[in-house]
Amino acid sequence: MSNSELKINSADAQSLTQVLDQSERIKDVMIECADDLSSVNIALKQKLANDVGALSVENALQTSQSVEEKVQDAAAQLSSVNQALGDEVVERQMLEQRLETAQTQADESRHASLHDALTGLPNRLLFYDRLEHGLAQANRHGWTLAVLFVDLDNFKIINDTLGHATGDYVLKTVAQRLKETIRNDDTFCRHGGDEFLYLLLEVGDEEHIAAITDKIMAAIEAPIAAQELTSAKIPSISASIGIAIFPKNGLTVEALIKSADQAMYQAKVAKASYAFAT
Repeated sequence: MSNSELKINSADAQSLTQVLDQSERIKDVMIECADDLSSVNIALKQKLANDVGALSVENALQTSQSVEEKVQDAAAQLSSVNQALGDEVVERQMLEQRLETAQTQADESRHASLHDALTGLPNRLLFYDRLEHGLAQANRHGWTLAVLFVDLDNFKIINDTLGHATGDYVLKTVAQRLKETIRNDDTFCRHGGDEFLYLLLEVGDEEHIAAITDKIMAAIEAPIAAQELTSAKIPSISASIGIAIFPKNGLTVEALIKSADQAMYQAKVAKASYAFAT
């Protein structure tokens, strides 16, 4: 159920509520009319009992009583209609609540399918989709974009010696830091394990990309305040980053990620912070 459909259902329920309010007001007026007629009829009966213009009074009384009965009958029927309208309003409101709940669950399910459960970052499925879109835009407008393959150094040692809880803490800390460095139009995802992918859109030359990469590396390498890491004499985390540039290092999603992955291994071998694909 879309947001527009939910709004329509809400508007329908509101419209029914307004109709019900108007109908209730009409019913109240009819009841007042019936009461007024009843008072008139009582007065006519008293005049008839006193034989004041007996024939004309009797005719007026019969007519008035007939009108009173019709008004009372109409008021009773209107009351039944109002009850049905009230039930419809309640049913519509319950339906709207169920639809809102279903929409919320669908949104949560969709979010979960496209984001990493541990870090909350986009997952590789969402990243690939955004990279595909980015490539289409770059082709259309002649832009340059870059894919960064980020791999945390010696992360397996942290997991094996300090436990997965500490490892998860490190991953979440790094993810949060990199969220804060990302530009508005770029995308950063957890690719799996201790690997991350970074999509830079509309970048300049290699010098510009290197400057952005330096900021990313500085965020990763900042000391992490965790007792377990301090005790193990691991004051900070380092990473190796491979950089692939569109169009010279690949024209497709797969080609760019593969080039960036290979460049990351070149950086590890060279013990450098990052390396450009060749």
